[in-house]
Amino acid sequence: MRIVIAGVGEMGNHLAKMLSGNGHDITVIDFDPKLLAEVSSLADVITVEGDLTTFAVLRKAAVRKCDLFIAVNHIENDNILSAIMAKQLGAKKAIARIDNNEYLEPNNKEMFINMGIDYLFYPEKVAASEVINLLGHSASTEYVDFSGGRLSLVVFRLEPNSELVGKNSSGFGQEELNYRTVAISRDGQTLIPKASDTFMVGDMLYVISRHDSVEEVMALSGKSNVRVNNMMILGGSRIGVQIAQELQSSVNIKLIDYNADKAYRLAENLERTLIINEDGRNTEAMMEEGLANMDAFVAVTGRSETNILTAMLAKRMGVKKVIAEVENLNYINLADSVGVDTIINKKMVTASNIFRFTMSTDVLAIKCLTGSDAEVLEFIVKPNSPATKGAISELGLPEDVIIGGVVRGDKVFIANGTMSINAYDRVVVFALPSAISKIGDYFN
Repeated sequence: MRIVIAGVGEMGNHLAKMLSGNGHDITVIDFDPKLLAEVSSLADVITVEGDLTTFAVLRKAAVRKCDLFIAVNHIENDNILSAIMAKQLGAKKAIARIDNNEYLEPNNKEMFINMGIDYLFYPEKVAASEVINLLGHSASTEYVDFSGGRLSLVVFRLEPNSELVGKNSSGFGQEELNYRTVAISRDGQTLIPKASDTFMVGDMLYVISRHDSVEEVMALSGKSNVRVNNMMILGGSRIGVQIAQELQSSVNIKLIDYNADKAYRLAENLERTLIINEDGRNTEAMMEEGLANMDAFVAVTGRSETNILTAMLAKRMGVKKVIAEVENLNYINLADSVGVDTIINKKMVTASNIFRFTMSTDVLAIKCLTGSDAEVLEFIVKPNSPATKGAISELGLPEDVIIGGVVRGDKVFIANGTMSINAYDRVVVFALPSAISKIGDYFN
């Protein structure tokens, strides 16, 4: 697929590396030659220097031949304008990053579609939604719904008191097939489990579950689910504000920001949230504000280091659910190793939104998992596709792929080897990087 990425900041850089690594032909546009030099040293891309909102630069990038145009510049209006221009010049699909919630209202979205933009995405809004979802399932480190919530991916770390420790994976969820382990992450490696694999303390388990079995699955982690009544948010970023707006009517929230002017503005807009002007790195001040009494702590400042350090403090003070935004990908393993429950990364959120546009078949949803190269995808099975030609065990799926569940009309099934897949089924698949480019062909 020919893809043009307009804007080579952190997000554009990440997308260029990810998509070029999957065999796509990538062209990147930016006015900063240093950024272009950096991305070309890390990924196999063609670079075009110039203003992404000019016809000359877009023509030089050959957008008329591209299958997908992605505008991820830090200036929202430039993204919208360049996406419209690219579509008019011949790009098959054009998508743009935004930072205005108003644009996502149904009537407004339709206007942008009429102007030629196929998809608008707001990474901070999606990240905030993930945090809110996780606060409702506090025993998990990641939680994703598929098929309208009928199937869920539950990710959790095994605590020492989990009843699963020492057992092999064949005994977890295989008898009644209400849930199934699709992967184990251990020592930085993600494995598709074999029947003989034994669960160990500290393992991260990826489990596909029926909706009515989610609570049972999470209880097996050895960690209890906590109802969040009191929460502290560090950072008045867009993510922090979105979380507060959504939850302030049902949760007691303290939002801390070191910038006095921003704190005053937040106090005017968040009427039911207590805004505190303080430096979150000041341990004594955090203790005075009642950090130890919180059920949840969410660190979403613009600095990954600050978020990790304050999350460590919250964990040490006994806060049950600790979430940190970590944008520096090199710090994700560090944050995981020091006990941060859940890591939010806008690059991964964006990748999940965009990656489905690069697949060869219909993908209803895709989730790029934080701390793992693996992805979970939901496909609609086409008539006469290879997946309909026999039982799952006979399909010859790549070793690094496992089918977790199937939704057929109103019925939900956890997959096993003897099961057959029908046309128009919705199938949830867990795949490691080596298989992602191949798996779509089975359902097309």
